[in-house]
Amino acid sequence: MILKMKKILIILGSITIVLLSAVKAYAVCPVCTVAVGAGVGLARWLGIDDTITGLWIGGFIVSLIMWTINYLEKRNIKFVARSIIVAIIYYGLTVVPLYFIKTIWHPENTIGGINKLLLGIIVGSILFYFGAIWYIYLKKENNGHAYFPFQKVVMPVGPLVIMSLVFYFLTK
Repeated sequence: MILKMKKILIILGSITIVLLSAVKAYAVCPVCTVAVGAGVGLARWLGIDDTITGLWIGGFIVSLIMWTINYLEKRNIKFVARSIIVAIIYYGLTVVPLYFIKTIWHPENTIGGINKLLLGIIVGSILFYFGAIWYIYLKKENNGHAYFPFQKVVMPVGPLVIMSLVFYFLTK
């Protein structure tokens, strides 16, 4: 019982330290990243089609790429083709392991000859990116203010939700 309480205190202490040391996010907010990550986990756990899971994986990757680029920019870390290299690393760290565990390029997991998970990752990446960029554009047009509460979350995550419904009905 005492060991269990120590574990709980360590976890709560760690969470408190992380929350107290949080810094302002510039491109995509932490809520977006958590929402996308939770979407991936929930979709796989519920046995949802891989096209839908791929959407959320793609959105999550783009969120991580944007965070990393902002982190490097904030610390004035610059190198040739920084954005491309960061994107290649994140996509590589995601797709390569999925290939080796035979989740991607499995012959029975395709739609129109394209792997479902890979299709979802591509479409999700594009939708999340354009949702985030659209938010940045609209905020700039509105003198640096959002048009409605949680717009920073809704704009990138909203297209993923809508496309999840589309893929659900297409693969049902």
